[in-house]
Amino acid sequence: MRHSIPVSATSEAPRARIVREDQPEPEPRWSRLKTLLRLLRRSKEAMVGTAVILLVAATAVFAPFLTGDPLRQDLSVSLQPPGWMPGGDLRHPLGTDVLGRDQLSRLIYAARVSLVVGLVSVVVACVVGVPVGLLSGFLGGWVDSVLMRLADIQLSFPMILLALTIVALLGPSLTNVIITIGITSWVPYARIVRSTVLSLKGQPFVEAARAIGCGTVRILTKHLLPNAWAPVIIVATLQVGRAIIMESSLSFLGLGVRPPTPTWGGILADGRTFIFAAWWLAVPAGLAILITVLGVNLLGNGLRYLIDPRLRVEGLQ
Repeated sequence: MRHSIPVSATSEAPRARIVREDQPEPEPRWSRLKTLLRLLRRSKEAMVGTAVILLVAATAVFAPFLTGDPLRQDLSVSLQPPGWMPGGDLRHPLGTDVLGRDQLSRLIYAARVSLVVGLVSVVVACVVGVPVGLLSGFLGGWVDSVLMRLADIQLSFPMILLALTIVALLGPSLTNVIITIGITSWVPYARIVRSTVLSLKGQPFVEAARAIGCGTVRILTKHLLPNAWAPVIIVATLQVGRAIIMESSLSFLGLGVRPPTPTWGGILADGRTFIFAAWWLAVPAGLAILITVLGVNLLGNGLRYLIDPRLRVEGLQ
């Protein structure tokens, strides 16, 4: 005699989770962070660059707690030398400018402008350049010809001259400087992404995606774009330093962020007249640009070494 199992018992029974043995579980985020930190420790350049960038960023973020008002003027202490020099005051460790403003305060607050311009302008350049590279490499034909000729036309102009022209038309301001640097820096991203797409669009995994009915947008975003992120990240890291120098150059020429907002380029411009009589007006700002850009470049070179397996193999030989 056969016994039947009640329907209610089967419906209330917990459902077993089917797990494929060949399907790995997703890696936790903290594990990915540990892997990234372990890779960074392998490159001394990346570690030094990361330390410099974190120090500059922390100084800029916590500027209100580290120093006073950078716009406060006191003509009684005009052109006062640094605190360790004869005639200096420890309340102004890096001295004061012509209007009696504390140079250390201005230097720290100027780091905010440089970091914001460097990071946001790189994001703008990626937003413009990455889609252009994807479409140019994947569609080819007249689309590729038109987009790459536009890139060639932009490269034919000196970058600083093009930036000066755009800022002069839009007017000097923080937003306009970011837009100018962003739209004049999209070409490297477009060319790198285009070359990656050209080398991958004929691969079997792309043909398989087409065979199962994936559209152009899905193929670009889910299959081709992830393979181009590594070189894009390296270029973006190096372009941050270039954007900082570009912003400092525009501010030095009077076409950057409007005074009295302190910028490293503006501090250099104010101190060039007194370079021999009051060197502390210009030298600290120049050193700040040098150290920050050097840290960004060291981080970029370290990431390039860690991401590119060919460089790691050459380093072991």
